[in-house]
Amino acid sequence: AEHSSKMQFGTAIAVSFARSPANLAYTAWDLAAQSGGRFILGLGTQVKAHIERRFGMPWPDSVTGKLREQILVIRAFWDNWQNGTKLNFRGEYYKATLMSPFFQPPPLPFALSGATKGSAVASSPKGEGPIPIYIAGVNTGLARLAGELCEGFHAHPFNSPRYLKEVMLPAIEEGLQKGNRTRKDIAVSVTAFVATSPEEESFARMQIAFYASTPSYRAVMDLHGWGGTAEKLSGFAAKGEWAEMPMLITDEMLGEFCLVTSQENLASELKKRYDGIADRLTLYTPFIPKEKDEWWRKITKSFNT
Repeated sequence: AEHSSKMQFGTAIAVSFARSPANLAYTAWDLAAQSGGRFILGLGTQVKAHIERRFGMPWPDSVTGKLREQILVIRAFWDNWQNGTKLNFRGEYYKATLMSPFFQPPPLPFALSGATKGSAVASSPKGEGPIPIYIAGVNTGLARLAGELCEGFHAHPFNSPRYLKEVMLPAIEEGLQKGNRTRKDIAVSVTAFVATSPEEESFARMQIAFYASTPSYRAVMDLHGWGGTAEKLSGFAAKGEWAEMPMLITDEMLGEFCLVTSQENLASELKKRYDGIADRLTLYTPFIPKEKDEWWRKITKSFNT
């Protein structure tokens, strides 16, 4: 926020069910104010086991129902702070009715930021707030919710182009129709596994095996006919036999879920792989200052040419 002036940044993602709507609303407001409107609030639900057993929070009866309310109550806070609208949100999961002047931040001075299709400052699409909200998901319910309510959708890194085309994009379109919106009203952000060396291939196999072991992500494997492998991975995970899992990820699976290529061809292959799917693209590669700086410069330049 304070060390840059042009690029957008955001959470990808903040675990929403481990936080209150008020905490999310205040933090996003401060970051948007500090950055001049370049912040994107990315939310994700996580899965039941982690919410209950790692974060110690309750899991809702309806995942999409609770996340819908969370988005709406966050925007109710923002509407109060930006426009002075009385805070009076009453839902099944959340109630927010008190906003004393002492706790009310000043309005944001910049134009409403819809941040659709990568635009930093744009008119906000119908029904949306002064800070863009993206939600993440693997399954269709959250994709539909994003299409209906949000400025963006974060596709989980455990994806394949086929899964995105055949499952996720149609679900987003259903949500857009329900919300009386069009494709230009939402940005699809894809995080991609890439490997340009044997070491990166090994890392990708490990991560893919971990994600494929998650029961709620089973639809991705099922689409490709690999549900049996997913069952085996879940069994290994349940027993804590993590080292065994990457060996179940075949070269064919790796090629579906990870772009394996050379550094020279990475940018062009990414463009080809996600053309017509992604409006934004993130690499599942840690960014550590002063490590691989030249590599990142080349990738960035390749996408800008």
